[in-house]
Amino acid sequence: MRLLGLVALALLALLVPAAGSVAAGDAPRVLAVEFENDVNPVTAGYLIGQIERANDDGYDAVAILLDTPGGLSESMRDITKAELASRIPVIVYVWPDGARAASAGVWIGQAADVLAMAPQTNLGSSTPVMAGGGDIPQDLRRKAVNDAAKSLRALAEEHGRNGDWAEQAVRKASNLTAREALERNVIDVVAPDLPTLLDEIDGTRAPSRDLVLHTAGAEVATVEMSLWKRILDVLIDPNIVTLLLSLGVLGITVELLHPGLIFPAAFGGISLVTGLYGLHVLPVSWAGIALLLLALGFFAAEVVVTSHGALALAGAASFAVGALMLFDPAGPGYQVSLPVAITVAVVLAALLALVGRKALLARRMRPATGAEELAGEAGVVRQRLAPEGLVFVHGELWRARLEHGAALDEGEPVSVVRLDEELVLVVRPVGEASSAGPSGPRQPAPTPTEGAPSVR
Repeated sequence: MRLLGLVALALLALLVPAAGSVAAGDAPRVLAVEFENDVNPVTAGYLIGQIERANDDGYDAVAILLDTPGGLSESMRDITKAELASRIPVIVYVWPDGARAASAGVWIGQAADVLAMAPQTNLGSSTPVMAGGGDIPQDLRRKAVNDAAKSLRALAEEHGRNGDWAEQAVRKASNLTAREALERNVIDVVAPDLPTLLDEIDGTRAPSRDLVLHTAGAEVATVEMSLWKRILDVLIDPNIVTLLLSLGVLGITVELLHPGLIFPAAFGGISLVTGLYGLHVLPVSWAGIALLLLALGFFAAEVVVTSHGALALAGAASFAVGALMLFDPAGPGYQVSLPVAITVAVVLAALLALVGRKALLARRMRPATGAEELAGEAGVVRQRLAPEGLVFVHGELWRARLEHGAALDEGEPVSVVRLDEELVLVVRPVGEASSAGPSGPRQPAPTPTEGAPSVR
């Protein structure tokens, strides 16, 4: 009997941990998505992708850890649609302390099944503004404000929250602390951390749909934006887009002026395509694009037309104004900095004006190679010209013939008129060549030493 009792105790000891592991395996799973960004197409794609992942991978809920100043309305609408379409509960938690859910962040919060805040956070200030932060003209403002106010009220009331305050957030830019928001039924919970929040909301029912939250003791998997998404987020910064476009134009221009360098064309092409990605992602002004293209035309003309810098100056002005206007439709958070626009425009104008000047000087220079180089060169007769013979020019012996006259004796100085089709130099005495060539007659070449080049 004692032996049987020991065996039973041993079996019990084995079964208890196994039962515990089964219970642990049944713990609810929550995907926590960190969102400490502004709202734009890149960050919206990241957040929507994580909501879909939580649905597809069988999580019991998805929690968005929100800290945002707002952003683009179209991206915000995409996120709220994904929240409303989610088959599992969506929790928005304004976190950590010091975080905020401003502007578009309020819509993201009100679209959630549970909206919670850490104690030292705030939300609100959702009034629509013009690009650049100014007030919208009166008639257009009335339409934009009414649309936004009713949109936010609908989200709040459908989730059992204060619709009146939602309208005030739009019409009067109302902003609340976490405690004030809880007292006025703007949010559902104030919690110091995510585990406390998940325990507190366990068993609650989402007012807008037949969903009960099972989150107590949940296993939390936390995700954040990947490095690639962060790089894309940086690349749509309007200042970065402007720099990339300008570097692209500059690199390709240098390659066109100096074919074969390869690196400027490769670097310029990569910069230009990367900059165009920003133009594709963000809403842009066609007037701004037109001004940038006009600036490109002015810069290109500066290289081939003698304008003494006037075209470069016009291009700089067009580029600066176009850059400032380029992202107007994206709103105040997506404007090109004035110092950046002016600096890039001035640098581009200065570089292209320098290139234009160099090109002009190159066109005015005497040819340095070929038959044209020999015109005007001075030489010495080495075999009597009667009228053909040999002359020493440019360190070489050439067959030559006189342009005028019957003969010239050995040692007489001559000036080259041209090189004919038979590669014979046509020469004249130095006294007759005072007007030959832009530089006038040159001094006779030194007497060739032994081993001088063979006759041409």
